[in-house]
Amino acid sequence: MKKFKESWEIQHNWQLLFPALGLIGLLYSCFKLAGLFPFSENINFLLLYISILFVILLKIILWLFKKLETRWIVTYRWEIIRIFIVFAITGSSSLLIGRPIIKYIGITKENLNPLLYWLLFIIIGLIFYQILLVTYGWLFGQFKFFWEFEKKMLRRFGLKRFLD
Repeated sequence: MKKFKESWEIQHNWQLLFPALGLIGLLYSCFKLAGLFPFSENINFLLLYISILFVILLKIILWLFKKLETRWIVTYRWEIIRIFIVFAITGSSSLLIGRPIIKYIGITKENLNPLLYWLLFIIIGLIFYQILLVTYGWLFGQFKFFWEFEKKMLRRFGLKRFLD
């Protein structure tokens, strides 16, 4: 445990919450993905799929950490996990919020061209994504990082004049 704490620059035990949440989220994602494979109703196959996916995705995530560690300015390595958690929660939440709103407006796949429906769905989800990203960033103690990230994203969308 000491080596793990040193590796992730964890000074206090409460900071272990973020690696634990990250691993739980990864395991849940592997479980959901494993259900898409053939024979996943068999528990042995399901556990095999989960194990394989977990190892592959963990290796990819650790590789991403190394790449992003030099690009993202954070004080401690464990904060990168916190940032990943914020991105995951924000992406899921923006879709969960966008779906009822688009239904409330009266837009469905039946009354609109499917291509136009998905375009509007993505636009509405993107609007809520921007708002939720900064909100969750603030809740997880990373407001400054996400505010800078948000400003950079808005500039790329050509909305620079709203930032001044």
